[in-house]
Amino acid sequence: MEDAATPSVEPQPPWEPPLAGSEAEHLLGSLERLRATFRWKADGLDEAGLRVALPSSALTMGGLLKHLALVEDHMFTSKLAGTSPGEPWASADWEEHPDWDFTSAGSDAAAELYRRYDDAVRRARQRVGEALDAGGLDHPCAVTGPEGTPASLRRLLFDLVEEYGRHTGHADLLREAVDGRTGEDPPEDWRPFE
Repeated sequence: MEDAATPSVEPQPPWEPPLAGSEAEHLLGSLERLRATFRWKADGLDEAGLRVALPSSALTMGGLLKHLALVEDHMFTSKLAGTSPGEPWASADWEEHPDWDFTSAGSDAAAELYRRYDDAVRRARQRVGEALDAGGLDHPCAVTGPEGTPASLRRLLFDLVEEYGRHTGHADLLREAVDGRTGEDPPEDWRPFE
């Protein structure tokens, strides 16, 4: 029998934010939980599943995977460092096709969409870690406001949390329409299908 004065320690999945930590740990923990939940919602679908749309929208899970890969790359190259996010983003005709990331996903293979997203998240984690080491959450970024004041890394991370919050909600609806999968968090033993 467990002593009433000894609290039990529940094991936490790797994407669970800390119960008590620094501002950076909580912010990154919240982002990681959203990334994991989104990736779980998208996980394991074939091309047909990635192309399912609801009657009221052209949005698809494949489009969300490609869009969030773009957002991860753009946030932590262009906005953070002032550099190009590289291909396939650099050569896309954004003026002619402003939703290219969403619409072009319909002709991409499932494995390519998952790989592109997973690689973008890996690169983002590395770049964020380097920026945190260089200046913490106050690290100045290349993107500036109207008066030339640089955004902080904190601002970019909060913006990304907001982006994931919106699109994880979309992913909830899309995945339920594909095969009925529902739930707030992945199972504790889940890891991305690769």
